[in-house]
Amino acid sequence: MALRLLTALALFIDAGVHLFLAPGYQNAQPGTVSQGTLFLLEAAAALVAGIFVLLRGSRAAYAVALLVALSAFAAVMLYRYVDIPAIGPIPAMYDPVWFFSKTLSAVAEGAGALLAAVGLARASGKRRSAVVKRRATRPGT
Repeated sequence: MALRLLTALALFIDAGVHLFLAPGYQNAQPGTVSQGTLFLLEAAAALVAGIFVLLRGSRAAYAVALLVALSAFAAVMLYRYVDIPAIGPIPAMYDPVWFFSKTLSAVAEGAGALLAAVGLARASGKRRSAVVKRRATRPGT
């Protein structure tokens, strides 16, 4: 249960930071999506993943949490160090400066990804051991 709580907490911190920052990133070029809108989508995904992990703690829940946290962590690191131009409706989001909120979200996303990976590995291990136990208790095996 502690792993589920910590994973969800990391995702909730990620969501909170993105909700906090989104209003300041709403300006967008015509025909593009604003960075603020992307932040709101990330916040929604992190909230859903965090709730899913809290309620279920299943392999699927940890897999979703890992996907959300790792993709957010990869994005913040990529756009921190690489100046990627706009791609279709996705705006250029290069931001070479670390500040408190950005650092907090990056740490939460990295920790959330690690915790979700551990949860996924543990859930997979439990499933494998349950299958082995079922096979061992079958008559005639």
